[in-house]
Amino acid sequence: MDTVTALISGLSSDRGDDTAVIYHDDPITFAEIDDMGRRAAGFLADLGVGRGDRLALWLPNCPAYIALCLGCCRLGAIAVAVNTRFRSVEVSDIIRRSGAEILVMWPGFREIDFLALLADADAEALAGLKTIILYDEGGQAEEIPGAVGHCRLLDYNELIQCPPHGDDHATPEAGCNIFTTSGTTKAPKFVLHSQGSISRHARLVADGFGYSTSNGALLQMMPLCGVFGFTQIMAGLASGQPTVLTASFDPQQTIALSARHNVVNFNATDDMIQSILDNSSLARPLPNLRFVGSAAFATNYAELAARAEARGIHMVGLYGMSEVQALFAVQPMALPLAERIVGGGRPISELSQVRVRDPDSGELLGPGAAGELELKGPSLMKEYYLNPEATAEEFTEDGYLRTGDLGQLTEDGRFLYLQRMGDVLRLGGFLVSPAEIEHHLIEHDSVADAQVVGVTTAAGAIRAVGFVIPAKGAEFDEDILRQYCLDGLARFKAPIRVFALDAFPTTESANGTKIQRAELRRMAERQVTEAL
Repeated sequence: MDTVTALISGLSSDRGDDTAVIYHDDPITFAEIDDMGRRAAGFLADLGVGRGDRLALWLPNCPAYIALCLGCCRLGAIAVAVNTRFRSVEVSDIIRRSGAEILVMWPGFREIDFLALLADADAEALAGLKTIILYDEGGQAEEIPGAVGHCRLLDYNELIQCPPHGDDHATPEAGCNIFTTSGTTKAPKFVLHSQGSISRHARLVADGFGYSTSNGALLQMMPLCGVFGFTQIMAGLASGQPTVLTASFDPQQTIALSARHNVVNFNATDDMIQSILDNSSLARPLPNLRFVGSAAFATNYAELAARAEARGIHMVGLYGMSEVQALFAVQPMALPLAERIVGGGRPISELSQVRVRDPDSGELLGPGAAGELELKGPSLMKEYYLNPEATAEEFTEDGYLRTGDLGQLTEDGRFLYLQRMGDVLRLGGFLVSPAEIEHHLIEHDSVADAQVVGVTTAAGAIRAVGFVIPAKGAEFDEDILRQYCLDGLARFKAPIRVFALDAFPTTESANGTKIQRAELRRMAERQVTEAL
């Protein structure tokens, strides 16, 4: 049966004594992972958790996270992922809107006082919370804040000693995992995936990325609370190969673990890769790595990829989103570096379909023409939880997901991700990708990195505004950079202003560090208005 519990039970039956997860250098077998999930189901059932109930997980990477997700699947319940970087307002909002009555947390992780964060939460928003389960690896909470003073407190390490649960209420259609979209001005939506979509995609990624036949370990440092990390851990388990699990990312630890456990598979954000390169003097810091699937969030990506390539780290572009899970597509390794690192690629499932639609005319476009990406496939979400209006709006009549991403098809059957549709600029009557202008600015010797956004002028026209981080030792000169753009680009693409920054505003998400383009737009509007 196409369920998460069937996937894990099958692995336990076929490879029970093999290592599934390595945590703190201690091996955990597939049989032990299955047993942990059954025990988690046992104590959750004793707490009254059943089909459709929600369990909020405010946990870093640890075996307990896996066990609780498996326990929810066995009961037909839903695990709600809560980013460990979230603070009181965000956590209380997720608990309130999801209706979770149980919160599992690690109070002292990385010396962060998560309980104190709850003290600042809206008591009314947490009124529906009934139980807090405290997980720890040696340190226990001493004081419980008033906002959750009405909750009963339980110890995970004691609860997990219960007998394993014998029943299995899993079905392929049952919702099992909620991921939150990264909201800006609006509250994040709850992306609900079914057991069928999770288990199918795990098998597809395990085979499509070569994990099943790679004869080495997968390194899991991406947070499990994000779809990037969760997709990776499920694929690692489905592959039957060991997964090295760490509570958080550390570049030195990454290098050491990779050597110690023969890590051949690793996906990461660009800032992780940069940190590995910057914190190692080794010519090849990850010598056994086949390739690293990566996503460009916050750095000069092409330059980083060239640096990594020179030191034996072969980066490949990926595509994914919460609604279709991460690792939906990957670029072929055989491509030249400049093409290989572009987001997108070939879907890992032969059943997945990708098309591109003109945002103005509504017509479907052929290869080479940019428009909105629309997707269909076995990894597709079930719905936006408790939001049927948003769910209906997100899908076409024939069942394709409207991604909100600008992309294009290629002649060889791949697709390319260009950027978010909301970041596309209509300049001079044409759709223009800010990335084109950014890449031109970065080619100037005085520029280390660049971002471009659009502002509406007093005349009602949209014009580009650039932000650059000057190269080390270089002098910033706005007039020179503007003229450089006028000389190398169509006039309507050239920024009307260019501003220097020490760093771009960023935000931390479960899937990586992302540049806040909305904040850059606000900065641009303010500075351009003041200048006028």
